[in-house]
Amino acid sequence: MEKKMDARQYIRIRGANENNLKNIDVDIPRNELVVLTGLSGSGKSSLAFDTIYAEGQRRYMESLSSYARQFLGQMEKPDVESIEGLSPAISIDQKSTNHNPRSTVGTVTEIYDYFRLLYARVGIPHCPKCGREIAKQTVDQMVDQIMALPERTKIQLLAPVVRGRKGTHTKLLDRAKKSGYVRVRVDGNLYELSEEITLDKNIKHNIEIIVDRLVVKPGIEKRLTDSVENVLHLAEGLLIVDVIGEESMNFSQSFSCPDCGISIEEIEPRSFSFNNPFGACPECFGLGYKMEFSEELMIPDPSLSINEGAITVPGWQSCADKTSFTNAILQALCREYDFDLDTPFQDYPKKVHDVLIYGTNGKEVKVYYKGQRGEGVYDVAFDGLIKNVERRYRETGSETMKAEYETFMNITPCSACGGQRLKASALAVTVGEKNISEVTALSIEKLQKFLQELHLTETQQMIGGQILKEIRARIQFLMDVGLDYLTLARATGTLSGGEAQRIRLATQIGSGLVGVAYILDEPSIGLHQRDNDKLLATLKHLRDLGNSLIVVEHDEDTMLAADYIVDIGPGAGEHGGQVVATGNAQEIMKNPASITGAYLSGKIKIPVPTERKEPKGWLKVIGAEENNLKKINVSFPVGVLTCVTGVSGSGKSSLVNEILYKKLARELNRARTIPGKHKKIEGLEQFDKVINIDQSPIGRTPRSNPATYTGVFDLIRDLFASTPDAKARGYKKGRFSFNVKGGRCEACAGDGILKIEMHFLPDVYVPCEVCGGKRYNRETLEVKYKGKSIYDVLNMTVEEAVEFFAHVPSIRRKMETLNDVGLSYIRLGQPSTELSGGEAQRIKLASELSKRSTGRTVYILDEPTTGLHFADVHKLTEILRRLTEEGNTVIVIEHNLDVIKTADYIIDIGPEGGDRGGTVVAYGTPEEVAKNSRSYTGKYLDAILKKNKDEIKRKKSPKYMQKMTTNF
Repeated sequence: MEKKMDARQYIRIRGANENNLKNIDVDIPRNELVVLTGLSGSGKSSLAFDTIYAEGQRRYMESLSSYARQFLGQMEKPDVESIEGLSPAISIDQKSTNHNPRSTVGTVTEIYDYFRLLYARVGIPHCPKCGREIAKQTVDQMVDQIMALPERTKIQLLAPVVRGRKGTHTKLLDRAKKSGYVRVRVDGNLYELSEEITLDKNIKHNIEIIVDRLVVKPGIEKRLTDSVENVLHLAEGLLIVDVIGEESMNFSQSFSCPDCGISIEEIEPRSFSFNNPFGACPECFGLGYKMEFSEELMIPDPSLSINEGAITVPGWQSCADKTSFTNAILQALCREYDFDLDTPFQDYPKKVHDVLIYGTNGKEVKVYYKGQRGEGVYDVAFDGLIKNVERRYRETGSETMKAEYETFMNITPCSACGGQRLKASALAVTVGEKNISEVTALSIEKLQKFLQELHLTETQQMIGGQILKEIRARIQFLMDVGLDYLTLARATGTLSGGEAQRIRLATQIGSGLVGVAYILDEPSIGLHQRDNDKLLATLKHLRDLGNSLIVVEHDEDTMLAADYIVDIGPGAGEHGGQVVATGNAQEIMKNPASITGAYLSGKIKIPVPTERKEPKGWLKVIGAEENNLKKINVSFPVGVLTCVTGVSGSGKSSLVNEILYKKLARELNRARTIPGKHKKIEGLEQFDKVINIDQSPIGRTPRSNPATYTGVFDLIRDLFASTPDAKARGYKKGRFSFNVKGGRCEACAGDGILKIEMHFLPDVYVPCEVCGGKRYNRETLEVKYKGKSIYDVLNMTVEEAVEFFAHVPSIRRKMETLNDVGLSYIRLGQPSTELSGGEAQRIKLASELSKRSTGRTVYILDEPTTGLHFADVHKLTEILRRLTEEGNTVIVIEHNLDVIKTADYIIDIGPEGGDRGGTVVAYGTPEEVAKNSRSYTGKYLDAILKKNKDEIKRKKSPKYMQKMTTNF
């Protein structure tokens, strides 16, 4: 029986026209797992995020009061006629990762908040100095300690009534006087209460009332006890014993170490927050690290002498010039410490090296300097390269110079807290013999084990039982989404898009909401095939709670597990924006119009190469031990396509991005980077440059576009400048740029749109009235090439441009490479802010393909299949193949089996994530790795290769040949 179509069961979308959607009508089932799929740029995200999510969010906003709305800003209504049956929408996308250095996995999931509460309520404080357990002190204990002082010791009992508070505190001093107290100590100075004490109200003060003055001797116990009780009453549980001629003793009814005399403040949850001054380390302010100038970056090649340019940091680049002041300083140091500037930097004795880097320790040297304003002798105490550059960095007012100096800085752990971010007093509190920093540094898997084995006393259990229950549940959710290798202390800025999404997914499960539409953007990114089942189980759990899940996804497993699939297409960009097929996976496979169905059913396949390419040589990384790598030696083949595989968190990025790329960039591209920990890399002489093709945007402003990035816009402007029209008017190529005055429309400064700021409403963007959104002035637009103006050319798609510029080889070549990478649908002048990560990556690839190849380049790609449909992955494998055929070396970090099976060589890192990873599990051709029983990648690869072999056998069988002949 057919499901009854009513507004309750379906989200009914009518007339969606957002971006490239072509007035589509679609019914998406509610409370089911629905996958939106289709080619990259077909309009999936436009439907999921820009239409469904935007409308759900807007309706929720409109339900709020007008007072609340003025703080939130208005949301534009998406271009859609109607949406019925829509639930409140929560978007879990990749772009919303927090890059604040204070944001960690623990704070994002709120697990750290529970830990702060746990430590504040059941933690056992210890003395930060001697490590002895601290308990609250009673009056009797305090009296006993004071009486233990040598006989005839003179003491004063002080009540600290004001600690670091601003104000004149007149009333407090009057009250003390009326209570019969005679003396008071203000900011370390003694006053009689009878005299007038005036305090500056804008300065923080410390005020202690002197309650009693005693000489320690037998028989004073009763008076001492009364006085101590008085002090504790006055100062809310605090007491200072001022021992004349010696250090004072601090006592607290809360926490104090009887041995070291160290009292620690009352423990509260905020004491464990590194974002709060009460808990944060005072040196690094809770960041756990400091930015410091690095000798390695300031002197990248110590085999050079100073005269040969060993020092590259700004301000010292001219030190080899005899007329510069920096050279005069160095000459003075040469005379004083007996060295010269022609010796290689690495050959200087330690004493000379330390003087140059850390300074003369206050000792002055005579500097002879002859400048434009005369000459003279100056006494200079040289403070060393590091301090000198630090001062220049501090004093410069230019943001550009600051950014330049920062490239010579290195991130080092804070010396005070050792990277643990908290004050010593907070780090001295333990639960289960571990402090809060040690607990958050454990991987989720180890943390779960620690919590299972945690034994608390009966009282602690009564207080912390509920908190632990919440923590354990949230830890389990993180385990369920395959993030067992992460630590709670990991900064969210270092997570991949998929990891960040899965963390937010785990947080949502923890919230236990029902009746919500969750919209996810490729949650399987960065997830190994092995962990896919965990993710799918989590998504199904969310659905079973009573939520609708709309997932934009290209992953085969997710599609097969989905209740319903909506295939958007048929092509990308202008050729997409329509609903091609709907139904479950089986129905999609049967639909002849669906490319997705053809790949799912196996009608179209990404072929496995018949033979693997032989390496031309080897690039060897020796002794890699960055992050979790276990001092491994890895050999990368030269001139072939290599895939680095392994489960999430196994150490792939540490090996390829942190060690290999940074070392190659430093040696070949002269980049200022510090590679991860390793012994050495052999075989660098086989290459001339390294290129990292990632998914970061090609530009941050709407002024950057595919034409400007690939360099084709320069050629187009040259072409327009050479037309008879342009020559007659005397126009040069600059006339055709929308970034400089001359040819652009000055009313909108070449943007084509104007921003109108509206109070209480969102900013409105309107086309410029003067140029009508064309970005150029009338005169410029009158210059035509083959009947088209410069605006018309920028508005062309790549497909149209290939035909239009067919007779201009330099432009045609660049257009063809954009076409080859599957970007036929994008416009030449499309703002870079409108491009997806996958599109930006392919523009970078096209830009590289269009250059003349030396055949000695290393290309590094980190998960290039992110956001790519089967058909796009097919194109990508062909492009990577083209790069290797020119003799280049391509190294790809990838989980996608379609790319892995086409590789010439595989390096599988693992076997697990985190501490249990970091070793090479398998290496060799895909066929060799598939035979390795220890490799998870090999297991999945084996199934695909066997399927391929069976297919080839079937096609060679007489039965199949006969059938094909009959059909023909």
